[in-house]
Amino acid sequence: MPFKQTITVALTGASGMPYALRLIESLLAAQCRVYVLTSQVAAIVAKQELDFTLPARTQELQTFLSERFQAPTDQLQVFGREEWFAPIASGSNPPDAMVVCPCTMSTLAGIAVGLADNLIGRAADVVIKEGRKLILVPRETPFSAIHLENMLKLARLGVVILPANPGFYQHPQSVQDLVDFVVARILDQLAVPHQLLSRWGEGAQ
Repeated sequence: MPFKQTITVALTGASGMPYALRLIESLLAAQCRVYVLTSQVAAIVAKQELDFTLPARTQELQTFLSERFQAPTDQLQVFGREEWFAPIASGSNPPDAMVVCPCTMSTLAGIAVGLADNLIGRAADVVIKEGRKLILVPRETPFSAIHLENMLKLARLGVVILPANPGFYQHPQSVQDLVDFVVARILDQLAVPHQLLSRWGEGAQ
């Protein structure tokens, strides 16, 4: 069966690692092919928030995520930060979309100025120049004027700025419900079907 979409997911060192893992899980369940990139600090955040260690070596991370999500290697692929021969490093083979989740302000700033000095930055640069969808999921508060100016610059280029701000009108009963709210918004932007939560107005009496 051909994959419905190819989505690059980059994990950086902002708080919000549960969003990233739930997003990867949901994309795989929707029969998307997922390319995964991680920053060095992402492993520190994963340990702090989820009490497990993301392997530093690319192949070990590939095995870890494939086993965690029971995904074949042709559907879930991990690339190293300096893996310049990865398909996503070239405009000749861009993904359908890219999500940086969670997205640090330094990553966002680097993308805003075209600082493609690692594969995350280069992949984002490719997605922008090829006119594909790029979604950044910042988890920072408060935003400084620098942060907001960088976001505005990117938004004017068509980049989707989707802060990890869960809503409460769904009456969440758990942290997972809050995570699913944000991930559902990301999936909607990608036009990936899901059942993470009901739509506004559905089930109204």
